[in-house]
Amino acid sequence: MDTPLSDPPATLTVWGRASSFNVQKVMWLVDELGLPHRHVPAGGRHGGIDTPAFLAMNPHGKVPVIDDAGVVVWESHTILRYLAARHGAPAFWDADAARRAQVERWMDWAQASLQPDFLNGVFWAYYRTPAPQRDLAAIARNVARCARHFQLLDGLLARQPFLAGERLTLADIPAGTCLYRYFNLDIERPPLPHVQAWYERLQARPAYRRHVMIPFEELRGRLEY
Repeated sequence: MDTPLSDPPATLTVWGRASSFNVQKVMWLVDELGLPHRHVPAGGRHGGIDTPAFLAMNPHGKVPVIDDAGVVVWESHTILRYLAARHGAPAFWDADAARRAQVERWMDWAQASLQPDFLNGVFWAYYRTPAPQRDLAAIARNVARCARHFQLLDGLLARQPFLAGERLTLADIPAGTCLYRYFNLDIERPPLPHVQAWYERLQARPAYRRHVMIPFEELRGRLEY
C-alpha cells in the first residue's frame, strides 16, 4: 500500500499482485524491515507486466520487481538477499560468510526442492488447475514428496524454533511462505507438530499475517494467472 504522508518518503517500489507467492516473500521481508515503500499491484487481473515500461525493468515480464532508489532488482530470492544486505544487517544479513551460508542454504533448498513440489506440483496442479484437467496420480506423488519435505523440517524444528536457529532469518521466509497454503488446502498431511508450532510462531508476526495469510480463492482453477 502507499506509504502514509506522515512517514518518510518511500524510495522503494514493489510491483506484484498481493496473492503472488513470490511477491508475498518480498512484502513480508519489506514489512519486517519496516521499509517505507509503495506497492504497485501488477500481474494477474491487474495486468501491466507486458508494457514497455515494465519489460524495461524485467525483460521476463514477471513479478516481483523492485526499484530501490534507482536500483532495479527482479527474482524473489535475489530481491530478498539484496534487501537484507542493504537494509537488514545484522539481523537479516550476517557479515560472516560461514554464518550467512547456514541461512542461505535453506533459501536455496526451498527454491530447488520444496517450491517445485508444493507450489507447482500441488498448488498449481491441484488448486489452480480446473478439476477435469488435473493429473491426480501426479498430484498424489507431489503431496507425498511435500510430506517428506515437511517431515524433514519437523525433525529440525524439534531442536530449534526457526530454521537457522533461535530467531527469524531469511531461512524462514521462502519455506514459511508455503505454510498458509499448505495448511489450508484439502490435501493429506502427516502429523507435523513442530512445523505447526513454527507456523504458529510465524502467525504471531504482524508482517506474516499482513502479507502471507491472504485468502487465495481468486486463484482457484485459474491457470492464466
